[in-house]
Amino acid sequence: MSPQDTALQVDAANIPHWYDPDGEVLTLADGEGVRVRDDDGDEYLDFSSQLYCTNLGHSEDSIVQAMVKQARRLPYVSSAKRSPPREELATRLAEIAPGDLSHTFFSISGSEANEVAVQLAREYKDASTVLTRWRSYHGGTYGAGSLTGDPNTRATVERHAATTGAAKFLPPLPRAFDTEDPETLARRAGEHLEFVIRNEGPDSVAAVLVEPVAGSSGAFPAPPGYFSHVRDLCDEYDVALIADEVITGFGRCGEWFGIETENVDPDILTFAKGITGAYVPLAGVMVRPELAAFVRREGFDLGQTFGGHPIACAAGIAAIEAYADGPIENVRELEPVLRDGLEELAAAHDVVSRVRGRGFLWGIEFAHPETGEPFHDPRVDQGTNPVSDVLKAARERGVLFGGGRPSFQIIVAPPLVATRTDVEQAVEALDEAIEAGFE
Repeated sequence: MSPQDTALQVDAANIPHWYDPDGEVLTLADGEGVRVRDDDGDEYLDFSSQLYCTNLGHSEDSIVQAMVKQARRLPYVSSAKRSPPREELATRLAEIAPGDLSHTFFSISGSEANEVAVQLAREYKDASTVLTRWRSYHGGTYGAGSLTGDPNTRATVERHAATTGAAKFLPPLPRAFDTEDPETLARRAGEHLEFVIRNEGPDSVAAVLVEPVAGSSGAFPAPPGYFSHVRDLCDEYDVALIADEVITGFGRCGEWFGIETENVDPDILTFAKGITGAYVPLAGVMVRPELAAFVRREGFDLGQTFGGHPIACAAGIAAIEAYADGPIENVRELEPVLRDGLEELAAAHDVVSRVRGRGFLWGIEFAHPETGEPFHDPRVDQGTNPVSDVLKAARERGVLFGGGRPSFQIIVAPPLVATRTDVEQAVEALDEAIEAGFE
């Protein structure tokens, strides 16, 4: 074995997720608040919240203390049994959840939570098909990958085995329905969804699964009235409405849950990421009383060893208390600062075609000013992507942003505890990075 091969083996001891052999993997060693530091001691503003999950920053000691206390008391309880932190967290969630969501099935990751939600909906509705949007992301496991509308994820998952049971509909994007008018867009997108439901056969459709505000697929909110239309369609055709709140939950959009910004109540809600502020993995599915009663009557013969881990549930309780102590209000207060800064940035750079979002979840899309087409669309183009250069230039200026799906966009998603100064510094760095990336 050559020294080069040995070096490759050492490097591959840990294989990063979403690994790109041509990319550069950053090593982060420590952090505090909204900042992280790499192994060379360089500091960055964390304006991707890592994977849109470190909502409370990197030094919320109350969560750490809650985890330590539970670890010393009883570190693990079978997921088939009850434990005090599980019961308390489920009660707390019912208190803050939208509508009459009342019971929680705990899981580990957002992918698994979405799979459980779909399984529950299929059992309850006695139907198989679940409708999800193109350009959505609901997870990368086989079940969740079939729900995901992002072509890169689905192509990877389905390369060697087909997935079934999901059908797709178009998201309410202006280009999809050839209109910039919000009212017309909401109407056309709603009519399109109804067509898909009727085309599939309403009796075969168990659920519509959708993010209240798109996450890594572009941070696009729906036009006013769209979600009311979706809710009405679900009621008319007896279809469950599942809100995927893996990213939008726990304050990111300025309310406890993103669907609350639409004044619509879902039948099922999935969560992950922010439930513990990412201090430890935890996810879950919240359901309405009638679905909970169905499970109590029929049973549910599925589970996971670490679903609702007691230490994670203790972290979740502490996180809810931390959220209630100001971060969500901070998002509402600083949303105009972030929005205005990004819109001013868009006005200054003709390569920025759109800025959209809600709360602390925003997307910036890049396109040729003359044609409106992406500079690089990974779904059809080969070669270099100038948006990657923008992300690199931002990192060189001390700010981490997220890459969107598809990668002709950037996602801006700071921790909920970011200050006005943090926001202004991040926007300034992005302004300079766009200039550098497209020079």
